Amino acid sequence: MSERVSLRRGQVPKPAKKRPARRPVRNEPSVRLPVAPRSLRRFVGGAVAALVAVGGVTALWLMELPQQAWFETARSVGEAGFEVRRVEVTGLKNMAKLPVYGAALSGPTNSMLLVDLDEIRTQLQALPWVADASVGRRLPDTLVIDIVERKPLAIWQHQRKLAVVDREGKILDTHRIERFATLPLIVGPRANLQAHPLMAMLADFPEVQQRVDSAIWIGDRRWDLRLKSGETLALPEGYAAAKGALKQFQKMEQDNGLLDRGFVRFDLRLPDRMVVRISGEPGAQALPYVGTEI
Repeated sequence: MSERVSLRRGQVPKPAKKRPARRPVRNEPSVRLPVAPRSLRRFVGGAVAALVAVGGVTALWLMELPQQAWFETARSVGEAGFEVRRVEVTGLKNMAKLPVYGAALSGPTNSMLLVDLDEIRTQLQALPWVADASVGRRLPDTLVIDIVERKPLAIWQHQRKLAVVDREGKILDTHRIERFATLPLIVGPRANLQAHPLMAMLADFPEVQQRVDSAIWIGDRRWDLRLKSGETLALPEGYAAAKGALKQFQKMEQDNGLLDRGFVRFDLRLPDRMVVRISGEPGAQALPYVGTEI
């Protein structure tokens, strides 16, 4: 309710007292910034713009728009004639070309810009015959591949199966073994891993090497050499001892002609003598070399 004011006749109302006006209070900061407000606003605006730009690039990347754009460009280039139409292969001697072509054309597209050369090289190096490979482009439409083949060293017989192996014992081929009939035959478990040391040792004794028909790895520790003339040379353990025994045998063969004389086995495992076994067939004759010192 409004306040009532009563006046008497002839009375003049007194003017109301004026209250002094309050002075405005300034909210001054307790700490002053070392940067001017205008510069601060400019810095904040730049930071926000940078964050927006980074966010936009990230969003585009997540949406895979650059990849899609690149793929479409590469496909268009391929349609314009820059696509794989020829594969030139060099360096092949023993392996077939079909696995090489399969590795070269295994990608999702034949566009020259999208062919992954490193992936093709990786696939080629996984092939049994391939020791190394190089892959390159020759515009507008050719892939150039150079193969370095592994070298076959021997035929390995194990569990009634034959395989061509290299110096590392790696299996290169199990088909068309007749192509490698001139390679030496090695027999026995893990004989493939010992083939290279054996061949290196026999290279020092060519007269024995040319007579070897096969080599049997015995007990994962030593070799028996089967000769083409039917005899067997039982070598001692260790390649140093085996090399010494072969040196003595080759000298005795040169001096006395031990081979093709009816012996069936020369046991060279003892360091100071050779034990000889003669054929048990009726009428077989042999020189008396049993227990002869060497």
